[in-house]
Amino acid sequence: MAAENQSQAHAQFVANISDFKMNIQSALEAPRFSKHTFAGCRCSLENRFSGNVRNELTAKGHKIDLRGSFSGVMGGGQAVMRDFATRINYGASIPEKIGELSPN
Repeated sequence: MAAENQSQAHAQFVANISDFKMNIQSALEAPRFSKHTFAGCRCSLENRFSGNVRNELTAKGHKIDLRGSFSGVMGGGQAVMRDFATRINYGASIPEKIGELSPN
């Protein structure tokens, strides 16, 4: 992922772990959203958000561009976490990135 979505995706991932107490796999698999411009109320949401969430956002004036599950518009993610107490490494990947190697 890159451009304007990268910081948003990272913030969502960190919030999923720290605020919502998800493990790294659940944090990567959680529904994602993105705002591609500063102006206006248009935002992109994956269709994995519930209808209630989409309706509440629409009622507040947001214009939603509904995307598919694990939309490439939202980028992708893989993560590794080290548990220093147990000396175990955990890995996670969103489904469409499994088996894909990072260029870095």
